[in-house]
Amino acid sequence: MQSKDTIPVKQGEDLNRSVLESFLRENLHELPQAPLEVQQFWAGHSNLTYELKMGEWEAVLRRPPHGPIAPKAHDMKREYQLLTQIHPLFSQAPEPLLFSDDQSIVGSPFLLMERKHGIVIDHSFPEGMNVTPEHRKKLSTIMVDTLAELHAIDYTKTKLGEISSPEGFMERQVHGWLNRYERAKTEEIKEADQLKDWLKRHLPKSQPPVVIHYDYKLNNAMFNEKLDKMEGLFDWEMATVGDPLADLGAAMSYWTQHDDPEPLKNGLGKPSVTIQEGFMTRNEFIEQYAKKSGRDVSEMHYYLTFAYFKLAVICQQIYFRYKNGQTRDPRFAHFNEFVKTLITHASAVSVQKG
Repeated sequence: MQSKDTIPVKQGEDLNRSVLESFLRENLHELPQAPLEVQQFWAGHSNLTYELKMGEWEAVLRRPPHGPIAPKAHDMKREYQLLTQIHPLFSQAPEPLLFSDDQSIVGSPFLLMERKHGIVIDHSFPEGMNVTPEHRKKLSTIMVDTLAELHAIDYTKTKLGEISSPEGFMERQVHGWLNRYERAKTEEIKEADQLKDWLKRHLPKSQPPVVIHYDYKLNNAMFNEKLDKMEGLFDWEMATVGDPLADLGAAMSYWTQHDDPEPLKNGLGKPSVTIQEGFMTRNEFIEQYAKKSGRDVSEMHYYLTFAYFKLAVICQQIYFRYKNGQTRDPRFAHFNEFVKTLITHASAVSVQKG
């Protein structure tokens, strides 16, 4: 039976079920004798994610997208290592079950992890739910508090430092994403050169490093039916040990609000529910995070500017793959326009704040 958050596997993205089922039976214990069923999660623009079922047993399989991918991107082994360290300390992270780099199974390295259940919210709430402004305020608070809780983990008691490079994090990030933009560029954007120069000249000193998710957004979270608890947090491939304000900035680049320009709200399709009454504004979210974490957020304008640029580069990389025929997903056909919107908006934020 298909779940609400899954769809039949898209054409060209199917898995060899018999090969995969044989592999699972060889590497996991006490699996039911029921045949393997595979569905695909509809959300997401990057990695391919599947729901696997055999009777009562279920799991999630993640693999990189088809076609050439950027260096160091979609590293399933690293994501598996991260989850192995984070899950015992942060229950919202799914439990990793196994990693395989045997490309004969699904055509690439892949990660198998726990299947969590709940409600994922993106541009609308589930049909029939009576959602009030109080519910939306509660969801905002949960998002703030959970981010602060993640940042409170003592990474020195884990092995995360061994697969991360906390020192010089922001400098490395800024120059790395500037280079990624140049490699994926498909056209000239007027404000881009000025923005890149501003990012280099105003680089702040990194805050003490913490565990960061670095793709923290509402539709990467899963909530219970009462909308008063976060059951899961997904897409850990960009997680690392680094500057907490970079994580907060990335979260706010996705957190649209009712008075944002229309192209910003609609750039990825339908606007997020965060534009609805009751959700915190970005400033309210940032202020609440400062109270919860005790951190100085006076340089947030830089982190938010960089986050918009970083999101622009991610979208540009996806559009580059679409333009070069490496993906045919029609959702990506106009990503170049959203890239322009994000770079223009980032440039405006930098000018407003210095």
